[in-house]
Amino acid sequence: MSTPSTDTLPGEVVGQATELWDIVVGVWNTSFFGASVGYGILAILALVVALLLRGLMARWLVDVLLRLTRKTKTEIDDALARAIAEPLKLIPIIIGLYIAVGLLGLEAPGAAGERLIQSLIAVAIFWALHNAVSPFARSLRPLQRALTPVMIDWTVKFFRIVFVIVGAAAVLEIWDIPVGPIVAGLGLFGVAVGLGAQDLFKNLIAGFLILTEKRFYPGDWIKVDGIVEGTVERINFRSTFVRRFDKSPVYVPNSELSDNAVTNFSRMTHRRISWVIGVEYKTTTEQLKQIRDATLDYILGNEDFAQPPEVTTFMRVDAFAASSIDFKLYCFTKTTSWTEWLGIKERLAFEIKRIVEDAGTAFAFPSQTLYFDDGSEAFQPPSQGGPVRPERRIEQPERSGGES
Repeated sequence: MSTPSTDTLPGEVVGQATELWDIVVGVWNTSFFGASVGYGILAILALVVALLLRGLMARWLVDVLLRLTRKTKTEIDDALARAIAEPLKLIPIIIGLYIAVGLLGLEAPGAAGERLIQSLIAVAIFWALHNAVSPFARSLRPLQRALTPVMIDWTVKFFRIVFVIVGAAAVLEIWDIPVGPIVAGLGLFGVAVGLGAQDLFKNLIAGFLILTEKRFYPGDWIKVDGIVEGTVERINFRSTFVRRFDKSPVYVPNSELSDNAVTNFSRMTHRRISWVIGVEYKTTTEQLKQIRDATLDYILGNEDFAQPPEVTTFMRVDAFAASSIDFKLYCFTKTTSWTEWLGIKERLAFEIKRIVEDAGTAFAFPSQTLYFDDGSEAFQPPSQGGPVRPERRIEQPERSGGES
């Protein structure tokens, strides 16, 4: 058996390597939908690198803009720079897509690649304009004397909607989709469908209004008089799912929540305690002052209660009722949790009872005193389960000037 000469080995290795390289080049240049596999791989790598650099490049651009805006005295340009931070993240993607389209040979005028790049540029521009509306509105503050804050807020919302509509129309025009027939078609569709689904569209629009006005969110405790009170769980297209406190579910049409006044208890800043406290008529002036001052000292020195001037707090003699001298107690707790509020209110009740007892008086209750013709009097406490009845019947003579 003969062995190959050592002189021929390098030539064979070179030849095999050349053949392998030719295979690699052939695979690299293999056409797939009009583009080579190699350029397709490079295009994918360009997009991946663009996605990886998206956050870093946008942060760098924002830092450069902020360094420039800090040199000015106004704060509007700083807010504008922060507002366009998100749209700036599209710039690396646009650059990566431009490179990928060039590698794949899709940059011809009117080709899908060019239109996609133009669409992303339009989205970035109108997205930036949409976000810049709110910072720009700060410059309208000097005009609030002529324009109310509500009018300024409506103006901001109007321009945001305009930029969204114009941006969508620009993207459609890039793809040679005429906007006019679409608008006309939507109008005819709306007339046809609206006649048979007025209630559906009414609730759909009401749902958008609820979300736009931010009336409530899932998890909020709301109350609509005569309709529902409970915790919001879901806001659907047609109705809102509210679970009452007895755990029964209620599906409320969105129009009911949009057209009626909604109380959102979850957005309370504090919880209120408003009591009428009645003491006996035999309570002296000094005892009344002692009860008032001791109660206020307890509330103003307790961390559970919000303090003036953040809230209104008072304890005053308010009225001379039929059977009592009434205090009006008005204060707020810091917590908005119902269970915590009940505990704070209970401790306050215990403290007020102790204060009244220490003052040497007592709480009043409904009672009735009968005065007789002979000058005597009889006290009759209220009976349980029925009206107060005198123990004996007194026949009074018919005369003027008598007292009963």
